[in-house]
Amino acid sequence: MKIAHVALWTKDIERMRQFYETYFKAQSGERYENTNRGFASYFLTFSESEVRLELMQQPTITYRPEETLLGWAHLAISVGNEPAVNALTKAISDDGHTVIGQPRWTGDGYYESVVADPEGNWIEITI
Repeated sequence: MKIAHVALWTKDIERMRQFYETYFKAQSGERYENTNRGFASYFLTFSESEVRLELMQQPTITYRPEETLLGWAHLAISVGNEPAVNALTKAISDDGHTVIGQPRWTGDGYYESVVADPEGNWIEITI
């Protein structure tokens, strides 16, 4: 078995698609729309991964918790090495996006930073 994709509800699907294409070199498939439900989605593919990210939008999905809850915590994306983690974190920061945690070695042996996408979802950038 393998994970085929993970899905993320979003308010601004075009802005989120652009963010993942710009910083993580994702390739977007065609926009899918179900006009009866007001649903739209994109599947994003990452160059060296079989796992895809599905961005989904529907006007009736509005809940956004303001506190940390049990469930998915972040998406981790490997960029290959320390200089790549540092450079990508800096580029995201320089463009005005939030850096939650600066690049560092963690106690469990990972080199990573943590950034937020435009809607506040955490992305761990690692080697």
